[in-house]
Amino acid sequence: MQERPASPVAGYAGLAAAAMSESNRLPTRSPVHGLDRRGLDPLQVLAQSVAGAAPAAAMAATPAIVAATAGGSTVWSFAVATGLALLIGMCIGQFTHRMAAAGSLYSLTAQGLGPVGAFVSGCGLLIGYGVLTMAGFTGAAGYLSALLARAGAGSTTGVFVTVVLALAALAAVLMIRGIRPAARLMLLIEATSIVLMLVIFGALLVRHGVPHDLHRLGLPPPDLARTAAGVLPALGAFVGFEAAAAVGVEARRPFRTVPWAVRSTAAVAGLLCLLAAYAQQIGLADVRGGLAGQREPVDTLATTQRLPWLSVLLEAGIALSFFAAALASATALVRVLFSMGRERIAPRPLGAAHPRHRTPHVAIAAALPLTAAVPVAMRLAGVDTGRSLMILLNTATFGYLVAYLLVCVAAPVFLHRIGELTIGPVVVTAICAPALLTVLGAFLAAQSGRALWAIGAALAAGTLWFAWLRTRRPGQLAAVGIYDETSTADLLGAPDAASRDAA
Repeated sequence: MQERPASPVAGYAGLAAAAMSESNRLPTRSPVHGLDRRGLDPLQVLAQSVAGAAPAAAMAATPAIVAATAGGSTVWSFAVATGLALLIGMCIGQFTHRMAAAGSLYSLTAQGLGPVGAFVSGCGLLIGYGVLTMAGFTGAAGYLSALLARAGAGSTTGVFVTVVLALAALAAVLMIRGIRPAARLMLLIEATSIVLMLVIFGALLVRHGVPHDLHRLGLPPPDLARTAAGVLPALGAFVGFEAAAAVGVEARRPFRTVPWAVRSTAAVAGLLCLLAAYAQQIGLADVRGGLAGQREPVDTLATTQRLPWLSVLLEAGIALSFFAAALASATALVRVLFSMGRERIAPRPLGAAHPRHRTPHVAIAAALPLTAAVPVAMRLAGVDTGRSLMILLNTATFGYLVAYLLVCVAAPVFLHRIGELTIGPVVVTAICAPALLTVLGAFLAAQSGRALWAIGAALAAGTLWFAWLRTRRPGQLAAVGIYDETSTADLLGAPDAASRDAA
């Protein structure tokens, strides 16, 4: 006898019952509720990472720094650093293909190395994102002050301080009003600054021509010792490229767009820096001291090639790039603080979200004044822009290297824990971890006594913080690493009221 087809009403009732049964096992709202979930399109996510790496500023400044140690192997050092950044991006992708978090590498590392590794990574990111934000404000204010001086406003400490405070206030307003407007502005700024840099270096290449002697390009033969020595400063051109991992909660289709943004940024930043190193290497080959002997290499190129308009474009492009870097780094910084506040390993109010704009407004209000105050204090203490940038960028690089090393080690552990480990991630980590450990050791060995004291003080503060948490809040410490989870509202198709509520 033929079976009678089930009633459609009964089928729908069964589906509803199954959904309700599943919803009973789900949280009522995501652990990161309050943020603007799934609002950023792929280009806006990409803008977060590109702005974090600030390739336009890196194109102008980093080749001369690398050349000081790598000499004629500068281009090779950038090539190795690009490959290493891509491998780090692959390790990050093992997490971001599977989870969306607001805490960037801090939340990701927790899934592999647990609370201790996550805490160390979080401290590294607070240093990296926080100090890079300070460097962004410092660089933007320095170059904008130079432009104002050209216009007759004068290059004074008062002008610099005013510009820093104005930029910090603008960043705070943009960040509080919403992630999408800030992401659009970052995309516009960084695209404009990169185009300006490409115009500058394209003009130099056309003006100079491509030499037939490839040895003048610094390509063959590579000096292995000098190439290795140049990898450390070359990596400084990439720090911040993972910043898209901090907006995974707010990205549409995060499992696809965030890994793509991180990998694409590493590749684009590498290609742009290779082009910049190429142009500066050949353009300054006949100048006394070469590329390594120039404090402002692109200004020197503009003078030697009789193209004075280049220096104006240079200052405008670098200023834009530095501000975009400050905005992207601050965006990532406050989301790490937001995650720590939600987990209650940092003051709980930091985990609050604005009920209308759905941004971590308390974390923004706490972080932005400090990131503006440090550049102002350094300038008032008589430290010039160039020296301030060197100190801040070196400090930020230390924090990033620690976080990159830990996330690379955590990737295969995480995959093993979820039963998805393959040989590829093991090989990538086997390459990345020793390389980053070597770079980190070389970085510490190259620092002055004052820098080592500062790093030691940061480590001591982090140790005391961890010890206090271990004693007073062991439960919260054990639960670090929150990420976005499906809630009952998501499953049943109801409006996600939780994502619009304050924490």
